[in-house]
Amino acid sequence: MPFYSEELIEEVRSANDIVDVISGYVRLQKKGSTHFGLCPFHNERTPSFSVSQGKQMYYCFGCGAGGNVITFLMQYENATFQEAMETLAGKAGIELPKQELSGRARQEADRRARLLEINKVAAKYFYAQLRMEQGKTGMNYFTGRGLSGDIMKKFGLGYANKFSDDLYQYLRQQGYEDSLLKDSGLVSIDEKRGGQDKFWNRVMFPIMDVNHRVIGFGGRVMGKGEPKYLNSPETMIFDKSRNLYGLNLARASKRPYILLCEGYMDVIALHQAGFDNAVASLGTAFTLGHANLLKRYTKEVYCTFDSDGAGIKAALRAVPILKEAGITAKIVDMKPYKDPDEFIKALGAEAYQQRIDSAKNSFMFEIEVLEQNYDLKDPEGKTSFYNAVAEKLLEFEEELERNNYIEAIAEKYQTGFENLRKLVLHMGTRVGIARETRPLKSGINEKHKKPGEDGMKQSQKLMLTWLLEEPELFRLTEPYIGPEDFTEELYRKAAEAVYAQYREEGEVNPARIISMFDEEEQQQEIAGLFHARLEKITTQSEREKALKETVIRLKENSISYRSRHLDPSDMEGLQRLVADKKNMQQLRMAEFSWQT
Repeated sequence: MPFYSEELIEEVRSANDIVDVISGYVRLQKKGSTHFGLCPFHNERTPSFSVSQGKQMYYCFGCGAGGNVITFLMQYENATFQEAMETLAGKAGIELPKQELSGRARQEADRRARLLEINKVAAKYFYAQLRMEQGKTGMNYFTGRGLSGDIMKKFGLGYANKFSDDLYQYLRQQGYEDSLLKDSGLVSIDEKRGGQDKFWNRVMFPIMDVNHRVIGFGGRVMGKGEPKYLNSPETMIFDKSRNLYGLNLARASKRPYILLCEGYMDVIALHQAGFDNAVASLGTAFTLGHANLLKRYTKEVYCTFDSDGAGIKAALRAVPILKEAGITAKIVDMKPYKDPDEFIKALGAEAYQQRIDSAKNSFMFEIEVLEQNYDLKDPEGKTSFYNAVAEKLLEFEEELERNNYIEAIAEKYQTGFENLRKLVLHMGTRVGIARETRPLKSGINEKHKKPGEDGMKQSQKLMLTWLLEEPELFRLTEPYIGPEDFTEELYRKAAEAVYAQYREEGEVNPARIISMFDEEEQQQEIAGLFHARLEKITTQSEREKALKETVIRLKENSISYRSRHLDPSDMEGLQRLVADKKNMQQLRMAEFSWQT
């Protein structure tokens, strides 16, 4: 990715007013100094999505999405930072510098570009073949499967005819040399037979990356022949474990979840029925690479695999992988039909949507599959089943989450909650995985310590928002607190930028601070820092009291934190701690009086 200086990033960002840009995607209504609209990142009926012209930031109080104009394009368009910069620079008429590459890197980049070019040429050739006389077999197959001309065009479907060197000869005529054609995965080169096509007598499915570039192909044989489905081999531009069929289209869907299928035709049938959020793995098992790719675009995946034994096994493999990536998984039940294509042909899109709406929780689906291994009418079988369930429930480390699932299972199988909970705890103690939590002598459980920490984080967040909303508070609080008193690492970095901007420029530019952070999650959290909800306090004395309490909390926490982490040999740090402790009395006596 090209390196852009902070100055250039700020030039591009400040040249694009955030209200103007977001208004092109979201209908906004001005209320006071802020614009509000329905959040484009989650479903809602009451607008909680705010866009501040003054701060040049957006923030959703419903789902927590937030950032500056660059972040918005990255989140809404699922664009990379570079792509967002290029779009915004183009809008503003700003020319971005081109990246300088080493000789070897330039050669690799050129070869990648030529391989992409070959794939594009091949895709156009297959596309044309399908619509010619020699492609009649392929066209009959697609129309027989109920595909419209528009959907065939949308997915660029094609046909590789019956001659096994047809594409090779065509690409040679276009000037591509054998070594490059071999690397493309479209052709094999044999000394005796010459060039031979990888695909022939097959209907063709171009595989595109998220930027709509053709990186490989899938082909289904016409008539008898093995294998039934054939994919391009892995190449410099095609990695099966890091790409998903249809994701180039599904990533732009406004639906808040992704439908994960098994095959090309399922994806195409779903898109044709209006489900533009369907994707499939590329003839390989679902991997963590696939899950991490999906995480860029969604937090929820609905597995809509075949309803046969192989499909159930595929779902059981995919669920833990999705969970590991931090994605919520649900299972769509299509029985008595085999797959989404067959289901929609039989019952239609509305019925399929109903199946999505009633999709099973992935853990409950696993329990239902597990149930099939036991005879619940037999007492011994029933006991074995509950023992197996108890062992699975130990996968949940959080007691609250585990208890929620114990309750759900107890209700479904009509067994007592307390009996099942005790079995889980007994099982956990026996295998050394879980222990029943006991209160400490103080009466506070270990797990309850975190809310206290969260409370301090909230105080630090509140202080940053307050400083941003009312710059006068810098003058009042600076004798007592500074960036070093924000003990959360991310908050401290933000505070350092806030204080530096105020000291150097006399004002704070929060949108510029967001650009200092590379990770989208960090940008979102920083946006949240500047949007803590300030309590509506009616009297001046209450405002002053609230501010003073917040400053005291921050300082006491800072002293405690530094005391715990102080190096005994750090005499300067020790002296600062002693001075700060002495100044706490002065802080408690201080008056924070200001007018807004």
